[in-house]
Amino acid sequence: MAAEPLVRRRFLALAAAGAAGLLAACTGTGSAGAGTTTASTGDTVSNPLQGMSFHVLPDSPAALQVAQWQATGDSTDAANAEQLSVVAQAPVATWFSGQHTDPQAAAEELTTAAQSAGQVPIIVAYNIPGRDAGSYSAGGAADADAYATWVAQVAAGIGDRPAVVVVEPDAVAHAVDGTAGTTSAEERYAMLASAVGTFSALSATNVYLDAGNSAWITDLDALSQALWASGIDDADGFSLNVSNFQTTADSLAYGKELSTWLDGARFVVDTSRNGAGAVSKSEDADAWCNPPSARIGTTPTTTTGSALADAYLWVKEPGVSDGDCRDGAPAAGEWWAEYALVLTSDA
Repeated sequence: MAAEPLVRRRFLALAAAGAAGLLAACTGTGSAGAGTTTASTGDTVSNPLQGMSFHVLPDSPAALQVAQWQATGDSTDAANAEQLSVVAQAPVATWFSGQHTDPQAAAEELTTAAQSAGQVPIIVAYNIPGRDAGSYSAGGAADADAYATWVAQVAAGIGDRPAVVVVEPDAVAHAVDGTAGTTSAEERYAMLASAVGTFSALSATNVYLDAGNSAWITDLDALSQALWASGIDDADGFSLNVSNFQTTADSLAYGKELSTWLDGARFVVDTSRNGAGAVSKSEDADAWCNPPSARIGTTPTTTTGSALADAYLWVKEPGVSDGDCRDGAPAAGEWWAEYALVLTSDA
C-alpha cells in the first residue's frame, strides 16, 4: 500500500503526542528549520554543523592511556601508544548518563573548556528511565520528574555556549519495538519531546534525536511517527548508528529513506566503530557487544558528501566497553585498552 502523504502522517503523529506538541509544531518554535529541507516549502537549508571544529578531549580515556604508555619507556607500549593516538587525537563525545553528582557543573566545565579552545563539544544525553531495556547499560533517572530535572541541569550547564547534543541513543527504537523499559511508549515519547525542547531552546546548541540504526526498525512509518511524537520537530535532525557497527553506506541509505518520512530532516552518523561493518547475529549472538571484528570508521567530519548527512561523529569512543559480554570485557561504559587496540589495528 502506498505511504500516506507526509502532511497527513505528521498530523496523526503530532495528534498522538498531544495538544502541546501540536501547538509547538504549528507555531514553529523549534530549531529544526535551521537544518531541514521541508516538504511543505521546498526550502533547502545548509548543514548547520558545517565549519565546526569538534572538541578533542585532553583527558579522554584514550588520551590518558596514550600518555601512560608513552611514560613507561617500553617499546611495546610506545608502539601501542602510537597506534591508539588516532583515537586520542580525534574528537569524541562525552556521555552524560547520570554519573555526575552535579551535572550542571560538569556540563559547564566541558562547554567552557571547549569554547576556550575554539571547539564544539559533542554531548550525549543518556539517562532516560528504563534505559537500554534493562541490558548492560540499564539504569536511568528514577521517573519522568527526575529525568526532566536532570535534563534541565545539563542544559543549564551548557547555557549559551556551543554544543551538539545527541538525545537518548536507542530510546525511540526500543519503544517502537516494545522494549521501553519501565514506562509506556507514550510516556517515553513525552519525556523525549520535553528533553529535545529543553536542549533546542538553548541559543547555540544543535540537537539530534536518536533513531537507532539501519538494521533495527524496518517499519519507517512506525519509527517516524514515534520520532514526531518524541519532538523531532524541535530538533535539528536525528542520529543513526550510535554505538553500532552498520556501514556508513547503509546508514546513509537508511537515513535518506527515513528523512522522506520526516519532511526532509537531516541526520548525523556514528562512524566510530563501523569500519569493518556489522557481524550478523547468526554468526555471533552478541554481535552488537564488543565484536572482535569491529574496526574504527571515518574520522569525525562535516564533509560527508551527502546532501542530508550533517556529520560523521565518534559518538561512542572506540575502546569504551559495551558490557561484560566477552572474556575480559569490563562493564558497559568502562575503558578497555585491549579492545581499543583491536579497533585500531588496521588504522
